[in-house]
Amino acid sequence: MSNTWLGLEGKVVIVTGGASGIGKNISRELVRVGAKVAVSDLCVETGTDPETGIFNVKCDITKATSVSEMVQSVVTEFGHLDALVNNAGINLPRLLVDAKEERPDYELNEQDFDLMFGVNVKGAFLSTQAATKALLKNGGGTIVNITSEAGMEGSTGQSCYSATKSALNGFTRSWAKELGAQNIRVVGVAPGINEPTGLTSPVYNNALAYTRGVKPEQLATDYSKVIPLGRPGKLSDIANLVVYLVSERASYITGTTINISGGKSRG
Repeated sequence: MSNTWLGLEGKVVIVTGGASGIGKNISRELVRVGAKVAVSDLCVETGTDPETGIFNVKCDITKATSVSEMVQSVVTEFGHLDALVNNAGINLPRLLVDAKEERPDYELNEQDFDLMFGVNVKGAFLSTQAATKALLKNGGGTIVNITSEAGMEGSTGQSCYSATKSALNGFTRSWAKELGAQNIRVVGVAPGINEPTGLTSPVYNNALAYTRGVKPEQLATDYSKVIPLGRPGKLSDIANLVVYLVSERASYITGTTINISGGKSRG
């Protein structure tokens, strides 16, 4: 029995898309509290990072074989699995129809649709299916889906992305009902506006600004007008919540998505 509050020492956690942004912060916070972390990402080479102790596994989460091999590699490395964090995701701001007919590349097309649903929805399905088989052998565990406030509220210029995150919210509720009897909890975490990451590139900002009818420099918001707490979320805020949810301190939380947006909502 651990004598720390979270009790995550030695627990084995897979974080998909954990090499950057939100996933990187989640991975490092899990390591800090004593967990053994495996990062599943296209942007890593398989092996243990000597600096962080994180076990990296190169994986394409849109491919069933790649995902199955990734989970097996983690179990081989650590002996078992305790939790999965479905963090990997992609967001391409796109209009349903470009009414101005000025930027056809910012109008949602089949390729962009397939890419977002492939990574955000199919990737989470494949990762969860493979991880659940390992969790069952370990007597249970936890699955955390990183969704988005956009999946609850919708978002101008991000209808496809919002739909993928709504799908994750549906997965969260349904998988929790399916897996509860097997001692597996499934919880969603829905961030709102956060501090910039490497994914918030000029290319992304240009696309988002066009879909919203503003210039890129106008995307900056007076946060006090839209977020009751008056600031964007920190990546550490999200990491802290995920770490708590993975722990047994959250043992009665399942089948719900927790909004972590500083109080931001439609009203």
